[in-house]
Amino acid sequence: MPLDLARHADQRLGTDGFFERRCEDVAKARNTGHPMYFLEVPELEKQATSLEEWHPDIFPGLLQTEEYFRGLARYMGPLTPPEKVEERVRGRMARAELWRRADRPTYWGIVTEEVVRGAPLPPAVMAAQLEHVVDLMRATKSILQIIPGTTLWHPLKHGMAKIMTFADAPPLVWSESDFDGRIIDYPPRVTEYRRRYDLLRATALPPDASIALIEEAARTYRHEAEQGD
Repeated sequence: MPLDLARHADQRLGTDGFFERRCEDVAKARNTGHPMYFLEVPELEKQATSLEEWHPDIFPGLLQTEEYFRGLARYMGPLTPPEKVEERVRGRMARAELWRRADRPTYWGIVTEEVVRGAPLPPAVMAAQLEHVVDLMRATKSILQIIPGTTLWHPLKHGMAKIMTFADAPPLVWSESDFDGRIIDYPPRVTEYRRRYDLLRATALPPDASIALIEEAARTYRHEAEQGD
């Protein structure tokens, strides 16, 4: 909807700027490369004092390399125009600027072993992604744990979750599916996510063993990439 039409609709319908704000949201989404439902999340990440993430299928966005995300975007959206993919890549990489800040939040992530070993991407891309994760975790004194592939059941088995805590506000949870996401602020639900995340953390390999697994997988991918050259 054009901005002038949105303003006209607000005036005629008495909607107090609702349609104009939606136009602004669309423009902002186009500028950042993020979908509209995700627009609040990068700002919340910047304000958080701690981030705790779980993802069963891919490395969380803050941990992704450019080529890893580009490959995933093309794989999951083969009909997406190249310029749209690059727009999303720029948006994803802009979020990673968070790591450069002296006051960045503490970070704790959990992924499955399948994320480390089973991504449908070229070996060179996966090797670089895993090496990046190891370097990032060490440089920022952050933690990433792995749920072993032999684990049959664990809390939060279905869907990702990001728990964000703040110095001067209640904690929030971000939950996302393939096509939408939502911020959860209802205290009992946030508490339940926290309980399940703690149980998930107890199910995962210890941090040192997790990093060792990632390093071993990176060496395997790197060898495969060199063999293919």
